[in-house]
Amino acid sequence: MGPAPMKQPCVYFLASARNGVLYVGVTSDLAHRMAEHSQGLIAGFTQRYGVKHLVYYEMHATMDDAITREKRLKEWRRAWKVRLIETMNPEWRNLFDRETGEISLGPADIARVRS
Repeated sequence: MGPAPMKQPCVYFLASARNGVLYVGVTSDLAHRMAEHSQGLIAGFTQRYGVKHLVYYEMHATMDDAITREKRLKEWRRAWKVRLIETMNPEWRNLFDRETGEISLGPADIARVRS
C-alpha cells in the first residue's frame, strides 16, 4: 500500500494528542506542509500549542473547494470534528511519517481500498 498522493488541494486536521488541541488547515501540498508543521516552522497557533500530529485529511479537486470545506469545518462543533477524525483514524495515529515524509492512508481509506 503506497502513500496517498499529496500534491493536491487538501483540508487537514492536526492534533496535539488524542482528544487534544485541534487545528484545521488547508494546503496544496500536504507532505510539504506537514514537514513544516512537524519541525515547528509555522509560527502561530500550531507552534504555540505543539499541534503536530496529522490525524485527518481529505483531498479536493480544486483549491476553492478545499478552502470552502476548511471554512465550513472551522465552524463545526468540536464533537463533530472528533467524530469526523474517528471515521478515518479511530486510533488518532499520526498519519505523517517524519522519517520518510510520507502520508499514510487512514484506516478508513485502507478498508475502502481492500473492499
